[in-house]
Amino acid sequence: MQWKLFADLAELAGGKEVSVDAEPGDSVGDALDNLLAPRPELESRVLDDDGRLRDHINVLRNGTNVFAEDGLNTALEPGDELALFPPVSGG
Repeated sequence: MQWKLFADLAELAGGKEVSVDAEPGDSVGDALDNLLAPRPELESRVLDDDGRLRDHINVLRNGTNVFAEDGLNTALEPGDELALFPPVSGG
């Protein structure tokens, strides 16, 4: 499964696209755990001290925020595209 990462999250992960070990039937949370486990700097940016997703981090599956579905329990399907976005600011 491929994750697309944006802004400083890509820098912390070492690239804009990162492959992780996840298959259809696994959850988005499983894929996120596999992304974060070997990358402690990224993990501390994405998760709070209690291990919960920080409020300002957006997790998308096929362009839709997973919290519009079953959150991190959303089941992966073949061909899914996952993305992780930090907060967006501009001016």
